[in-house]
Amino acid sequence: MYICRCINTIKMANIIGRVREQYLLNQIVESNKSEFVAIFGRRRVGKTFLVREYFKHRFAFYFSGVENIQKQQQLKNFNTALYKYGKQQYPHVNSWFDAFVQLTYMLEKLKKRGRKVVFIDELPWLDTPRSNFIKALEYFWNTWASANPDIMLIVCGSSTSWMINKLIKNRGGLHNRVTRQIPLDPFTLQECEEFLKLNKIVFNRYQIVECYMAMGGIPYYLEQLDKSLGLSQNIDNLFFNEVGVLRLEFTKLYSSLFKQPDRYMKIIEALGKKRKGLTRDEIIAASGFTDGGTLSKMLEELEQCSLIRTYNAYDKRTKDRLYQLIDFYSLFYLNFIKNARKSDEHFWTNLVNNPLRRAWSGYAFEQVCMQHAAQIRQKLGISGVVTYSAAWRSKNSDPAAQVDLLIDRNDGIINLCEMKYSENKFVIDKKQDENLRNKKSAFISETKTRKTVHVTMITTYGVKRNEYWGNIQSEVTMDDLFVKR
Repeated sequence: MYICRCINTIKMANIIGRVREQYLLNQIVESNKSEFVAIFGRRRVGKTFLVREYFKHRFAFYFSGVENIQKQQQLKNFNTALYKYGKQQYPHVNSWFDAFVQLTYMLEKLKKRGRKVVFIDELPWLDTPRSNFIKALEYFWNTWASANPDIMLIVCGSSTSWMINKLIKNRGGLHNRVTRQIPLDPFTLQECEEFLKLNKIVFNRYQIVECYMAMGGIPYYLEQLDKSLGLSQNIDNLFFNEVGVLRLEFTKLYSSLFKQPDRYMKIIEALGKKRKGLTRDEIIAASGFTDGGTLSKMLEELEQCSLIRTYNAYDKRTKDRLYQLIDFYSLFYLNFIKNARKSDEHFWTNLVNNPLRRAWSGYAFEQVCMQHAAQIRQKLGISGVVTYSAAWRSKNSDPAAQVDLLIDRNDGIINLCEMKYSENKFVIDKKQDENLRNKKSAFISETKTRKTVHVTMITTYGVKRNEYWGNIQSEVTMDDLFVKR
């Protein structure tokens, strides 16, 4: 139940990756002051698992909110947890203020030395209308917990927007009270590979990349894979079977994040139709929302939840920024599941060489590369160089020239990255070579850059050596994306 100062002796055998997060938790445990830790990330990313496994369930108190139940039932559940950890029956109460008074009393009775870890999971679900939960939590922390150096309060929540707006950016009594923030991201490709090996799932790296393009690095989704089936069969079972675990995940995902999910899904669906992204004005035209603070807040919250990203095209002004959907599951759902026939349980297996699948795979691979930018920089040997990433589109060239990823470096070089998803080594033929040279010359001409411009190919299996191969300056392959950060 108690965590001693030598927590680093605990083996984290069941935790895949999360090296930085474990290091931070270890620092927090060993600090000599009270700590208020907020861990947040999207649904199914593994927040609860990380905390449970790191502390091996050695909590002074652990309680989790439940979705869509009233305050009184939440308080009953809290009371049950008090009995479990305090080994004493406490009277039922009708307010969160009284509940936290009981928690204070229980913790004060614990005599053993060492860090007392209080873990409250799914915090946003406790903040029901007129419950005063936040005020009660504020009172508990400010009047008692913050003054006790042995207390480590950890709170989690899937509603990232709630965690940030109501807790971290709180302007009331909890303003600046959170001492540590730990955002939990999806697995990288390397972590996915490690996870699959641990679970005896045998996929090669090409299959792991395709799996990532459909599911992202979400641990819960990966847990659903059946090791006795191939990747295509697994995708059919999970996404296209009528009772597939991930068939209806889209609505569940957005309902867990937002109180009015339909409004956010409308924006997501608009962005899903324009893969390169939409401007704010284009989002308004596509979704029917009016311009104003409400739309700004929704876009900000979607970005906070790592579902979309905003970026400026190279040499563009801030007002021209684009919003782009980057959640892999949402992209896959909107492309294939939303309008899929319920009777076709072998949809994915039968979709080989389909133009829609090829178009999706090319774009999804670009997103995989974007999310492994650190590995790309490492391969290029510029991890220690200050860089700026952007996209660029020509205004004048014919044929049209577009670069979805360029890396502008402080060492006087710009990498124009061309990303290609292929089952074999990618072949630069005469037409492709002309396209690459056109992009490079148009970029130099229109941007008036004085930097050296390199063409970088990012592919699955590399580029085949031929008469055009020498016109590129550097290569990054799929294997390079699997390098540990």
